[in-house]
Amino acid sequence: MRKISLFIAMSLDGYIADSEGGVDWLKGHGSDDENIDTYSEFVKDIDTILMGWNTYHQIVTELSPEEWVYQDFTTYVITHNEHDSSEKIQFVNMNPVGLAKRLKEENGKDIWICGGANLIQQLINEDFIDYYYITVIPTILGSGIRLFENVEHEIKLRLLNTQSYNGMTDLIYTRR
Repeated sequence: MRKISLFIAMSLDGYIADSEGGVDWLKGHGSDDENIDTYSEFVKDIDTILMGWNTYHQIVTELSPEEWVYQDFTTYVITHNEHDSSEKIQFVNMNPVGLAKRLKEENGKDIWICGGANLIQQLINEDFIDYYYITVIPTILGSGIRLFENVEHEIKLRLLNTQSYNGMTDLIYTRR
């Protein structure tokens, strides 16, 4: 069965975006020479991405308006709005847990939960995330969009790996 992984960055105080929804603070404290490419290693085992509308919209309007950066994957965008789907981007109006359950049972590589907070929280509350890949960014925002807001019950995790570079710390957990 396919595994579902959350791969995301958050500020030291637990935010995935600032109070305006911005993410330009997502960087380390040094030079790019100190960076390690954890993304390329992670996506080797991924062929499907789930994201909410706000995450999709931010990618196509701010972060990468010229090209779709996830061309190598099938992306499901969960939205209540009508949009034309393409071969690589499927717009769906359905319960994210139901979609994740269906995709998990299909053949393929693993599934990446890319964002945003509402989608992540729904999957966490149903204990549907198998692995948590969280990069802690050396920034304290003080307010914004929290990663773990409104979690309805305790979820015990086991630490699999840590790695630090450029002031950032990668934490990889699985459910216990």
